[in-house]
Amino acid sequence: MKKSYKNLSKLALATTALLGSWSAQALDEVNVAYFLEWATPNQVAKVEKTYDEALGIPVNWTNFEAGTEMTEAMLAGDIDISYSQGLAPFINAINAGAPIKLVSIAVQYPANDCVVGNHVEIDSTNANELEDMKVAVPLATMADYSFRMMMRALNVDVSKITVVDQNPADAAVSLSEGNVAMACVFGGDSTAKAMEVGKALMTPEQKEEAGIISFDVVSVSEKFAQENPEAVRTFLEVTHKANADFAADQSKIDVIAKDAGLSVEATEQQMAGFIFPTAEQQVNEYFNADGLAAAAIKVVGNAFATEENPALEDYSVAIDTSFLK
Repeated sequence: MKKSYKNLSKLALATTALLGSWSAQALDEVNVAYFLEWATPNQVAKVEKTYDEALGIPVNWTNFEAGTEMTEAMLAGDIDISYSQGLAPFINAINAGAPIKLVSIAVQYPANDCVVGNHVEIDSTNANELEDMKVAVPLATMADYSFRMMMRALNVDVSKITVVDQNPADAAVSLSEGNVAMACVFGGDSTAKAMEVGKALMTPEQKEEAGIISFDVVSVSEKFAQENPEAVRTFLEVTHKANADFAADQSKIDVIAKDAGLSVEATEQQMAGFIFPTAEQQVNEYFNADGLAAAAIKVVGNAFATEENPALEDYSVAIDTSFLK
């Protein structure tokens, strides 16, 4: 399932060229990407096969280590829907011309932590000492976004930092072994392991004051959305009902914890900082002209823009909220 593509731009263009030649076929299964160590209410619906029953076909779930891998799998045709893909990898793919769409917000949460190792005496007051040091960051992810925004807020020159591209689990190990000064991570276990040997560079209050907020999205391939709009709508309806059910009754948190690969205690701690906006809230508060999503998407788009893949003037072309209505 996990395929590596060195040039996302070329792959996206090649995939786009195929759009006109796709022919609709009867849908016999749906393939969904998700993350382990990322506890969300819809995992109850996943475990109890509510998605399968609502769609009338099998739903296959595959876990990935990063949102960039989700994009690659969607472009390869292996994944139809990516649940809780980070906004950063989604926007990075859009900047590269990938034919995927944002159809919903999955979860809003405090920005990922960058954890400074106990072997270096650095905190938010002297963060510029990170310059000329090594920092582990899973590139083009929301942890990368958080890292960039923190460095900007603390007036640190990122170009002077040696950034090592590592997934959160490996980054936590590098930090514990003293191979990097700081690790920017996500996921319950990886964050906990990093915290065992370090401390967060910025507090939640500092991140909020600096305007560093994060959310993950539900994204779909254009091919799947065009051919199966009712399947997309049904998937979101089941998801939002699962969110509402959990808000009213948390008695099945053990089901979520087991599916996420976390303890109940870790799940409760992680989800305490999560917000799962309703479909109505998303339409009226997130995707309106001055909404949270509209503002954040522009910031992330500019942050990850490159000369080869510049930011879009208008990211609304990559958003389809019709499935929320």
